Order: sequence, then structure tokens, then C-alpha cells
Amino acid sequence: MNRLVIDTDPGVDDAHAIMMALAHPNTQVEAITTVAGNVGLSRTTANACTILEALDRDIPVYPGCDRPLVGPTYDAVAVHGADGLGESGFAPPVRQPAAEHAVHALIRLANEAPGVLTLVAIAPLTNIALATRLDPGLPHKYRQLIVMGGAIRAMGNTANPAAEFNIYCDPEAAAIVFGSWPRLTLVSWETTMAHSLGREQVRHLLAAPTPRGEFFRRITRYTLAFHESVLGEPTLFAPDALAMAVAMEPQIVRQAEMRYVGVELAGPYSRGQTVVDWFNVTRHVPNANVVLEADRARFWELMQSIVY
Repeated sequence: MNRLVIDTDPGVDDAHAIMMALAHPNTQVEAITTVAGNVGLSRTTANACTILEALDRDIPVYPGCDRPLVGPTYDAVAVHGADGLGESGFAPPVRQPAAEHAVHALIRLANEAPGVLTLVAIAPLTNIALATRLDPGLPHKYRQLIVMGGAIRAMGNTANPAAEFNIYCDPEAAAIVFGSWPRLTLVSWETTMAHSLGREQVRHLLAAPTPRGEFFRRITRYTLAFHESVLGEPTLFAPDALAMAVAMEPQIVRQAEMRYVGVELAGPYSRGQTVVDWFNVTRHVPNANVVLEADRARFWELMQSIVY
């Protein structure tokens, strides 16, 4: 049984990832921690509760950091809508988040089950960086850390063309995590783009005649419209779901390389870039298992499990 803690900023693709985890027969979600990212903290926290209500699941939600460690706050409302769930118009959730701060929850959960829990980071890394600073032994208490983030070939998706959103939102936090965790698994933006879902796959997901299918349609149409406006067709990028698939089924990875990955903290065009030492120029010990290719057929099966 995979026991997961999900650090997230819902976010439409975050919702897809959470739905995938909750549908998986060999996965148990122990807790959800939220952070500012795609939208502000109050919205990401409410959205996590909304997702759980829609799926009728009782899992604790711990609100975390409402801003980056150092820099300004960014968001992705253009992609996810002002509410973070595709302008879907859900009423405020009835359920309430826990009182405990996410950073303290991350530490407590790891200490209660050392070596057991997988931490899935599908958001800016602020919560995890602070937890690591408070408990330097934290990297050795989680079974593994899966990070959706980074542009491993500098094909970014932010105002800085070399940076990916989750890292760009809090580069200092990312630098702490990459510098403190001896080994993490990295699912990058470029890998996500290579595993996007095309028109017919999107149509199949939208046609699901289930309550989960209705929830999926309601939250996803806004994001699909954004992608179509940019790409000319209704492509669905599912970065957080791909990271979740890797966390739940490591065997889905078909190609990966252990490399040293650092985070650039300066530069008008490169702040937030994940710099991969592909040729061991720095001689640093590799700290990241960089996922390059996944089993596309299995990933498609897992995407269908969200709604069918």
C-alpha cells in the first residue's frame, strides 16, 4: 500500500492528481497540505476541501505558507481561473481545514511513520523547505520525495523563459529542498509536455457519465480553453497527475537519469531555472532522479481512472 502525503496548490491539474490518487486501489492518502501557488492560500485550501467533498473522502487538510520565502507572489489564474478550479462556481466547502500548520504537520507525520510515507510535491516548495529547515533530518524520514517541477532543458512556462512555475514561485525554497534532500524524483515540465493528452483522449475523459466525470468537466473546461487559445487545439497537460502516477507506480517510469540539479537564484532571464548537470561538469553528487519517459499506455489508463 502506497501511503502518500500530498503538498499541493489546487489548481485544476492538482485536482486531477488528487482524484487519481483517491481512485487508485493500492494508494492511501494520509494528508493534504496546501500552499499558495496557482492561487492564494485561502483558495488552495478551500479547493482541497472542495475536491474531497466532491469525492466524499475524509482526509485532513493542513493549510501552509501564504507567500514565498523571499520574493514576490505569483499565480496562475490565467490557466486555472480566479477560483483555481476553472471558474466552476462551487459553493464554499462545508468541511474545514485542520488547525495545525502544514509545516508542522509534515514534520509530525514523518516522525509518526518514519520511512513509510511518500511525499508528493505538486506545488511551490515553500512548505517543504521550511519543514526541512525546522527538522534537518526530515529527508531521511520520508520514504521518497516526488517533485513536479523544473524545466530540465530550460523550456519554461513563466515570465522567465527558462523557469517552470512551481520552482519560479519560490526559487529559494526549491534551492533548500534540492540542496537538502539527498535524492528526489523530478517530473519536469518538458516531460509533462511530452506526455500530454490529445483531442480524442480529452473528448473521452469529458464524456464520462459519472459523478466524478461531471466534476472533472466542471473544473477542466476553463483550462482546456486556455490551452486551445495558446496551442490551437484542446490539449490537456497533466503535470501533477504524471507526478502522482510516478509516485503511485514507480514502474511506470521507462527512462530516467540520476543527475545533479541546482536552482538558479539570480538573473533577469534565469531566476528559478533548474540547472541539470547532464555531463557531470560540477562533479557534484547527483541528487535527482530525472524522469524522461513514462509508460504512456499505463498513464492513459490512470488518467481514465479519474473519471470512469
